[in-house]
Amino acid sequence: MDRFSQPDSAGHFGEYGGVYVPETLMTALQDLEREYLKAKDDPEFQEELSSHQAEFAGRPTKLYFASRLTEHCGGAKIYFKREDLLHTGAHKINNAIGQALLTKRMGKKRVIAETGAGQHGVATAAVCAKFGLECVVYMGSHDMERQALNVFRMRLMGAEVRGVDAGQKTLKEAINEAMRDWVTNVRSTHYILGTAYGSHPYPMMVRDFHSVIGKEAKQQILERENRLPDELVACVGGGSNAIGLFFEFLEEPNIKMTGVEAGGHGIQRGEHAARFEGGKLGVLQGCKTYVLQDPEGQIELTHSVSAGLDYAAVGPEHAFYRERGRIDFAYATDDEVLETFQLVSRIEGIIPALESTHALVHAMKRAKVLSKDKIIVVNLSGRGDKDVQQVAKILGYES
Repeated sequence: MDRFSQPDSAGHFGEYGGVYVPETLMTALQDLEREYLKAKDDPEFQEELSSHQAEFAGRPTKLYFASRLTEHCGGAKIYFKREDLLHTGAHKINNAIGQALLTKRMGKKRVIAETGAGQHGVATAAVCAKFGLECVVYMGSHDMERQALNVFRMRLMGAEVRGVDAGQKTLKEAINEAMRDWVTNVRSTHYILGTAYGSHPYPMMVRDFHSVIGKEAKQQILERENRLPDELVACVGGGSNAIGLFFEFLEEPNIKMTGVEAGGHGIQRGEHAARFEGGKLGVLQGCKTYVLQDPEGQIELTHSVSAGLDYAAVGPEHAFYRERGRIDFAYATDDEVLETFQLVSRIEGIIPALESTHALVHAMKRAKVLSKDKIIVVNLSGRGDKDVQQVAKILGYES
C-alpha cells in the first residue's frame, strides 16, 4: 500500500487492521465491502450522500476563530472546526447517513449500533427514523446512567436502546452485544459501526464518510488565512473524528497532527484509556491494533470522564500513522478536561463535549508555546449538552 493511501486487499494498514471475526460474518463483511466500493464510485450515491449531509445534517460546518481563547493563551491562533453544530450534535451523523444509505442499497430493513457517549446512537436513531429502518442500539448500563439525555433522545426517535450489564458496562461490552446480534441476524441486519475501528471495511469506510471534515477545513482555512494551518488537533477514542480531519492533510509534511487520548485519573493500570501510553499490539473486536491488556493478554479496565473515549483499543489507521511518525499522540487527564470544559464555556460561550475537550486541553498547551503567527485547528467534534448534568454532579452543583 502507499504510505498515505488505502488498506491492502486484506484490510491491513501495515500490520494493523485486518478481519478477525466469526466465519458467520465473513460473507456480510465481503458484501459490505463490495457494496461500498461500488457506491464510492457511483456519482448518484455520492450526490445523494452530499445532499443528505447538507439538508439533513447541516454541512458545511463553520470554521470558527476562537478569539478570546486565543487571547487567553497568548500565542497561536486557535480555530474550531464546528462539528458540534451538526444535526444531533456531533460528527457522528456523517457516517450514520452514509451507512444508512448503504443499508438501503443492500436491501436490509434492520439496523443495529453500539454507542458510548450516545452521540453515535442518537445519529443512528435519527437516520433510521428518516429512512424508515428498524433501529436497535446497544449501550453499557453505566454509560446509560451518565448519558441519560441521549438515551431518551434515541428512544424518542423510535430506537430500542438495550442496556448491557456485563463487564464494565461501557462501550466494549456494547460492541460485544451488537456483534452477537449481528451474527444471529446477519441476513436482515446491517451493523452501523460508529467509529474508524473494527474489521475491514469499517475503518476505511468510516474514515471516508468523515473525510468531508478535513476537506472543508482545508478550503475554509485557505479562505480565512490564505495558508494552511501549522497544527491539527482532535480527540481519539476509536478515532473517527480525528482521521476525518487529518486525512486530507496527511501529505502536507509541514502540518503537525496530534490525536489526544483519555488520560483518565493518570497513566496507571485501569485508570485511563490512553492506548499508546499503556497498550501493546493485540486483537480486539475485529482488528489488530494497540490494545490496553495485561501480560496474559486479558483486556484491562479503562476509565475516562468521557464515555466516548472510554475504550481499550484504537483505530488501526491511527496506529499505522503513529508508527510512521506522521501522527503524534498525547493525552489529557480528567482534571484537565473538567477545568478546560468550564474555561472554554465561560470565555467562548461554546460548551464542548467532554470528548472534544480533550483536544482543547492539548491545543491550549500548544498555543501557549507557539508564536502568534502560528495557526492551530481543533476539531470540535461534539457539543457538551449531553455532559452538563454529569459535570454538574462531579463539580458538586447537584446532589
